Amino acid sequence: MSGPGSSGVVVLGTGMHPWGKQGRPFAEYGLAAARAALADAGVAWTDIQYLVGADTIRNGYPGFVAGATYAQALGWTGARIASCYAACASGAQAVDLARTRILAGLCDLALVVGADSTPKGFFAPVGGDRPDDPDWLRFRLLGATNPAYFGLYARRRMALHGSTPYDFAAVKVKNARAGALNPMARYRKTVTTEEVLASPMVADPLRLMDICATSDGGAAVVLASESYARRHAGARGLVRLAAVSTVTPTFPNTVLELPNFATDSWAAAPPPERPFRAAIAYAAYEEAGLGPEDLSLAEVYDLSTALELDWTEDVGLCPPGEAEKLLRDGATALGGRIPVNPSGGLASFGEAIPAQAVAQLCELTDQLRGRAGPRQVQGARAGLAANQGLFGHGSAMVVTR
Repeated sequence: MSGPGSSGVVVLGTGMHPWGKQGRPFAEYGLAAARAALADAGVAWTDIQYLVGADTIRNGYPGFVAGATYAQALGWTGARIASCYAACASGAQAVDLARTRILAGLCDLALVVGADSTPKGFFAPVGGDRPDDPDWLRFRLLGATNPAYFGLYARRRMALHGSTPYDFAAVKVKNARAGALNPMARYRKTVTTEEVLASPMVADPLRLMDICATSDGGAAVVLASESYARRHAGARGLVRLAAVSTVTPTFPNTVLELPNFATDSWAAAPPPERPFRAAIAYAAYEEAGLGPEDLSLAEVYDLSTALELDWTEDVGLCPPGEAEKLLRDGATALGGRIPVNPSGGLASFGEAIPAQAVAQLCELTDQLRGRAGPRQVQGARAGLAANQGLFGHGSAMVVTR
């Protein structure tokens, strides 16, 4: 076993279950992804010292104790386990738990699994009436379903930066092109701008094809200490998990951020240097010792087409208001200067909440290992994955070669 701080952390293996609407228990998807990740890493389940399951709260008690659910399904070995829930950042927090244990020298080999089986339509709060829950309140008091606040973000972007529905449609066209090349994606068909603009209006100005679906799916990674990885796989081609950011917002919030619309706090603090989404990414950059100019690609949280444009700016790929120019110039497409969502993004996968950040890490790892097939970003050396969960959960990861 490695000593504390003796090495970094390597993504030794990745695995996924194809995303879609298969209607099977979430643990089946997670188990398939876990076995694929173990095979990719060239290790046995009995070698794993620590397993972290990202929780899915819509799937009963087994979903709340996902770590134990997966450990039991794989076969009890005495491995230590943990389970965690952080909304859409659950996968990143699960990765961070495993990474931290490795960095502390408490284990050399860990497995992280996230999977979900989702209901039809948009996600709604679970657990009955909860008047002290801001998520429940935004539905009940504001009528702000997820697509509704995606639409509010889009309207804000149009007002601030002059974005148009054609710009939003172009994001879907770009991501559908990439998703068509990804065997794990749910939607594997290219679309045209005209098809996007002809799809039904859901939350003005966003149409059906502007908004990601809810999906079933699973993703898993095997993490290892660098010393173990060198002994096991040699020094060549190691993909290092250089940073994980799980930062929270800084009070005062200067912009209304649905769904976190409560802006009160007992902690007085100077105004934040950056808005929350930007702070998530820049905390990861600082830890990794690089900046957005060093990235080869980025996976960002395209809950809607308009939100991808916001995230493109938030993670520092361009100044505010210039994401449309990058898009129009082809810079964020496959083959462009800085591809964004070369996996196809949530536009092609849909949301499977505990699996999302883990799936992003799978894509970054495959790209840096040069095995992304027709989606391959040539010469990829560094990548960022970023998303955001309810209640101030940040999620960003940086991987490097």
